[in-house]
Amino acid sequence: MLDALTLDQLRVFVAIVDHGSFRAAARVLGRAQSGLSNAILNLETELRLPLFDRSQHRPELTKAGATLLAEARTLLIKADALRAKANGFNQGMESALRVALDPLLPLPDIARVVSDFTLSHPGVRVELVTAPMTMALNLVLDGDCDLGLTAAQETDAHIASEAVAVFPGMVPVSAREHPLAAAVQGSAGLTTVDLADHLQIVVADPSAEQQGVSYAVFSQQTLRVSDIATKHALILAAAGWGHLPLWLVRADLDEGRLCEVPLATRNGLPGPLLPFYAIRRIDRVRGPAMESLCNLLLAHFRGQRQATSALA
Repeated sequence: MLDALTLDQLRVFVAIVDHGSFRAAARVLGRAQSGLSNAILNLETELRLPLFDRSQHRPELTKAGATLLAEARTLLIKADALRAKANGFNQGMESALRVALDPLLPLPDIARVVSDFTLSHPGVRVELVTAPMTMALNLVLDGDCDLGLTAAQETDAHIASEAVAVFPGMVPVSAREHPLAAAVQGSAGLTTVDLADHLQIVVADPSAEQQGVSYAVFSQQTLRVSDIATKHALILAAAGWGHLPLWLVRADLDEGRLCEVPLATRNGLPGPLLPFYAIRRIDRVRGPAMESLCNLLLAHFRGQRQATSALA
């Protein structure tokens, strides 16, 4: 029954659903609308059931179409992964790697890994793109970056994700001369009421889907910035308080430039560890250069864990 079913028909089917109409899907795919209509008619003939109700202004999925949509997506994902794996057998060393890098990750450690990689692969050009929050996922999904290094756990079916490590997470801090520094002395934990009048510096998620969204906001007054470095500088200047990664502020805390702000929500407990993932599209080949970089990352952070265990 399904011998004449093609991947192209399934791609057209999914594109029409994702973009809302035959016309929009044709524009995105760069094809004539009539060609898409014929592909769907052939698919419906092959399946012996209608996928769309065309009686309305926009095509609506039938009950059968809605049920088969998930299966179509799964088949396309598996086909893309198969193609990428097959291409990988014949691919030589990549000439360049574009990597989306989440600035929450421990940058000194990643810098050492990248330095080792460039020394061992002088013919591979590496470009690092700062990608806070969910931006790494979008850059990888859109094909703008070959690899993403991120603290955000991604569940997109088109993404292959590999856990690299965990590391100490975010710490709420203020400058020693900030009014909060005096308030925290002997405090069991500050509530949102205590923090309401103190300006909080936050980084807004720059991705298209999450434009303007911020996380872990406790104060009523906020100052939004687009990067961790600016946030760090503003907090050091006592412009406000906020959360910063421990690796970035450890020296500031040790040398007295910053102090930790105890939050009632933590109840005296340390903050959660942050994960570190390497992500790529499943239909993109993990070539020799990418394989080598990922292996260096795993080896570096595995070595750190072993050193920490030995000290313990």
